[in-house]
Amino acid sequence: MDPIVEQGFDRLLDIIKETKEKQEQTAAIIMEKDTVLLNEMIAAVAPVVKEVGSEFLQKAKQDSKGDLYDQKYYPDKMVILGKTEQPVNFRPDDPKKKVTQQFCVVSEKGGLFELMFSNDGFIVDTYQAPLSAEDALAFYGYDIMYMLYSAIREYALAGEDVLEALNLTLGYLQQKKN
Repeated sequence: MDPIVEQGFDRLLDIIKETKEKQEQTAAIIMEKDTVLLNEMIAAVAPVVKEVGSEFLQKAKQDSKGDLYDQKYYPDKMVILGKTEQPVNFRPDDPKKKVTQQFCVVSEKGGLFELMFSNDGFIVDTYQAPLSAEDALAFYGYDIMYMLYSAIREYALAGEDVLEALNLTLGYLQQKKN
């Protein structure tokens, strides 16, 4: 083979190796800071939750037809970020109450919570537990960050360059997780 072509090929292999090393270093930094990113995204979205969020049931009674009455709602509006397919077996506040649905939500005050719904056939109620960014990512994964990203994009809470960087970062995190 021609020496110039061979040198060029060797240099190309070196560049590929260097790029992969930089990607691994960058991935480690990004993954170390994923909770910081999550908290920053929550802070960006919190101001619009009051306008676009929903009221969530705190407690209600259920009649024989399944209709709810005497409903009481949480005072703050919230936005669902994720739902687990495998809810925990029982609620931390009352081990006798089975959890039927479990959601990760962000409140209008910027709090991250888990809502655990229980239904004993007569009373439907929820337990709201504060959730750390670390626990939220461990239990719900990076999908909650995609929901926040969608809100940031939809409600124009960031510039185009920030959105592109977020999209790239989230895609990279998801790829590393898989």
